[in-house]
Amino acid sequence: MSGTVRWGVLATGGIATTFAEDLRSMPDTEVVAVASRTDASAQAFAERFGIPRAYGSWAALAADDEVDVVYVATPHSAHREAAALCLEAGKHVLCEKAFTLNAREADELVKLARDRGLFLMEAMWTYCNPVIRRMTELVRDGAIGEIRTVQADFGLAGPFGPEHRLRDRALGGGALLDLGVYPVSFAQLLLGEPDRVQADAVLSPEGVDLHTAMLLGWSEAGASALLNCSLVADTPQTAAVTGTKGRIEFPRGFFYPERFVLHRPGHEPEEFTAKTGAGTAGLRGMQFEQAEVVRALRAGETESPLVPLDGSLAVMRTLDAVRDRIGVRYAADGITQG
Repeated sequence: MSGTVRWGVLATGGIATTFAEDLRSMPDTEVVAVASRTDASAQAFAERFGIPRAYGSWAALAADDEVDVVYVATPHSAHREAAALCLEAGKHVLCEKAFTLNAREADELVKLARDRGLFLMEAMWTYCNPVIRRMTELVRDGAIGEIRTVQADFGLAGPFGPEHRLRDRALGGGALLDLGVYPVSFAQLLLGEPDRVQADAVLSPEGVDLHTAMLLGWSEAGASALLNCSLVADTPQTAAVTGTKGRIEFPRGFFYPERFVLHRPGHEPEEFTAKTGAGTAGLRGMQFEQAEVVRALRAGETESPLVPLDGSLAVMRTLDAVRDRIGVRYAADGITQG
């Protein structure tokens, strides 16, 4: 692919707004179409961002011959439907996280993209962040020795009422898929898929998790991860990786960091920084995942080495295992709660 990369945005909520704002900073890219379930919503979004075409249906966007790649920004419950619609129409897709509601749906999307020879990537912007990439390089090069523990949390105080999408089981609500996906993805970026999963949660009357604590284990590596997510508590939102020769600490906002500190015995603490998000020309940090999609498309790649599909599938299997332990079920699982 050469020339301008033409994006379609599917859905018009807050995350889609952030995506469109950050895309303005990308050279040789533009949003040429937007779709929502209503004409009014699509038109309002198009007018705000100067997008030439607005559609009141997802199918119309998928059928637009002038769209190269679609950013799917719907709630989790619609990820599979929306992404599959676009893939079946021959569009490349960047799909928000959590990738889908469960691993079965994720596997279906991956198989569809691979069968069609199309690019598909989960929008795990954390993996594309230059600070995170520097951290993984240091870990890979042995800067902290063998990893023994990972700690990460992401919690919001709310309050989120029963009518909020985060409390709506039909929309894939709960702390785990919206917030817990970050700590889980962070741990698995470093250690891969765990072979032990323990979890405890407080559930809402609607049957979604308000707070979930996870303990993941890797027998062969001799490592463990203590992770938390919450819709009822403003947690520190920090992360730390401890190895046999040192540790790495991330301050608040570990999922879109601008710095971390490396601690090693006998050395002064070393701070690694980069301007990545808020405060950088008004950007929030999504430009790095956008750049990775554009790079991959121009290189003719159908998967990103930064956010590999097998890694996204592994995270979904872990999230499934956690939900199994805490008793959260969605209609897409084939099992419903009373």
